[in-house]
Amino acid sequence: MLFPKKTKYRKWHRNRGSLKGVATRGSRVAFGTYGLKLTQKAELTSRQIEAARRTITRYLKRGGKLWIRVFPHKPITRKAAEVPMGSGKGSVEHYVASLKPGTVVFELEGVSETQAQEAFTLASHKLPAKTRFVTAIHK
Repeated sequence: MLFPKKTKYRKWHRNRGSLKGVATRGSRVAFGTYGLKLTQKAELTSRQIEAARRTITRYLKRGGKLWIRVFPHKPITRKAAEVPMGSGKGSVEHYVASLKPGTVVFELEGVSETQAQEAFTLASHKLPAKTRFVTAIHK
């Protein structure tokens, strides 16, 4: 599971509205030949990223090279059950990666296009947003 070793602040504001617009950074396939791109804004938890990664590697039987292009830096807090209003912010529950539409989440290289497409289709079922299969322009 992915989570930061150290953060500057233990708890963050939710920062609602920061996912407006389309991604310009991380929107192209840079390392591999094939990519899985988000078409909706999403907050991917470390568990969802790990589940999708495991699905891809198991389908490909550890063949090819896989890149994870996102990292969950943002802490999400949750108050315990039946806690009254007030008494401050809850403790950190998990970490998420806040992503705009157009962000490439995974990249693959060293496998056929049909294999990559099927692996990404299986992985997209583990993610909370709609995705699209993309190929690199330069390769």
